Amino acid sequence: MAFFLILCNETIIHTDMTRTIGLILIILGIAMLIWTGFSYTKKEKVVDAGPVQITADKEKTVNWPPYAGAILLVGGIVLMASAKKTT
Repeated sequence: MAFFLILCNETIIHTDMTRTIGLILIILGIAMLIWTGFSYTKKEKVVDAGPVQITADKEKTVNWPPYAGAILLVGGIVLMASAKKTT
C-alpha cells in the first residue's frame, strides 16, 4: 500500500513538473517570436596609455531566428498536452 502511494505521488510531481516546464517553454516561445533580439551597451577601452585611458560605448546586439521561438512554443504545447490530467 505504501509503495502505491509513493508511486502516485511521484506521478503527480512528474505531471506538475511537466506542465510547469511546458508553460515556461510556451511563454519563452511567445516572447522569442515577439522580440527577435536585444541590444546592450558595453564600454570598451580605445586607448590605454599609462595613466590616460579613453573608453567608448559600443552597442552590441544579440539576435535569434524566429523559428527558434516557434520550436519552443510547439515543444511547450506538446509537453502541456502530453501531461496526464490528475484529479
